[in-house]
Amino acid sequence: MHSANVTKRYESWGRYPKPEHAAVEHMRWCHDPPDFATLDHTVLPFGYGRSYGDSCLNNGGILLDITELRRLIDFDAEKGIIRCEAGITLAELLDFIVPHGWFLPVTPGTKFISIGGAIANDVHGKNHHVDGTFGCHVTQFELLRSSGEHLICSPQENSELYRATIGGLGLTGIITWAEFTLKPILSAYVDMERIRFGNLEEFFALADESAEDYIYTVGWLDCLSQGKNFGRGLYTRGNHHDPPLDAVINDIQAKPKITLPIDFPNFAINTLTVKAFNEVYYRSQLSKIIRGVVHYDPFFYPLDVANDWNRLYGKRGFMQYQCVVPYKDSLEPIKEIIRRIGVSGQGSPLVVFKIFGDVESPGMLSFPRPGVTLALDFPNNGQRTLTLLEDLDRIVRESGGAKYPAKDAHMSFESFEISYPNWQEFAQHIDPMFSSSFWRRMMAGREQIC
Repeated sequence: MHSANVTKRYESWGRYPKPEHAAVEHMRWCHDPPDFATLDHTVLPFGYGRSYGDSCLNNGGILLDITELRRLIDFDAEKGIIRCEAGITLAELLDFIVPHGWFLPVTPGTKFISIGGAIANDVHGKNHHVDGTFGCHVTQFELLRSSGEHLICSPQENSELYRATIGGLGLTGIITWAEFTLKPILSAYVDMERIRFGNLEEFFALADESAEDYIYTVGWLDCLSQGKNFGRGLYTRGNHHDPPLDAVINDIQAKPKITLPIDFPNFAINTLTVKAFNEVYYRSQLSKIIRGVVHYDPFFYPLDVANDWNRLYGKRGFMQYQCVVPYKDSLEPIKEIIRRIGVSGQGSPLVVFKIFGDVESPGMLSFPRPGVTLALDFPNNGQRTLTLLEDLDRIVRESGGAKYPAKDAHMSFESFEISYPNWQEFAQHIDPMFSSSFWRRMMAGREQIC
């Protein structure tokens, strides 16, 4: 079994903001919940802390650690339907399902998250244009409310709570177990192509060309390059590998190999080091295109090779930024966002750039929608970073785009309301004892406007 954290820290992956929780309670059995009536603070479920901002934090309140709910309940190996407790990690599931010829229907860039977290954040991956979000594949789950009710939620039963919980940031109750469908595969490998592109127009041409023939597509972008190198990057696409009948493959899964034992200095990730890395990384691919057959681990989870890679940013942490903006009518909004980042000299080498499709999620607060999405890390340089993010938010708002709460630590209520115009419908389903730092920040921003 995999271990997602060597030492459990009750903080977000970005390590900003710094929380002070009143207590941490542990839930060890689905039907042995805490006595909510005895708790004098709000509560919030907590898995492995891989959300980046404050959506997984409950500053001043109680966190409810659900990571001991890691039991497999049922598995239909013929139909590819699995039911498991909410604290099990994607890594643990992959170890079990891949040898049976199945894969996750949707996976984000780390396998060290819980199933409950995958639903609560309605995670997306490289195949959104084909398969939508994780929530699209959830057939049912059990939701524990502070009233003590155990409710089965599905598209047919308690359907409104089902829609509110998918992408609901843990605010509707505790997901104790979930059932979802899997994707059939013929091997643990991926047919991969990586193509170098010189500008954004080339990227979008590649995306259009790849949409029908490739399940998985994603781009890496050099956000600090300007002038003739503006918008350059590497485009990766792939499909699950179908090996020849006589193929003999040594199926050894990649495991985390590196653990960062200390926090790097706060200045380690800076303009010079990022520019140097980007130049080397872009130039390291000598040919226009490379092809190969690779194990699913490095294809889907390249950063998981390093435990605690967030320590690269030092004790001050970093701010992840992910937005989606329309691009069909004009590339100007996304170009302006990239220009502002480049001029600021802030940013990181860890950049994701891809196209979202039009597969609609059932979640009320689901983030993905048709458009182009950009995600990257900003070292926490205080007000300098916040000023840049506010500038980027303005462009996103004016373009009719959206921000991702799971990767946010600064969004204004104005941006939230534009991103999620049906938030009031969602709010009706919040459990009265559940809250988070993110939600209180949004509601405080609303009161200031009112």
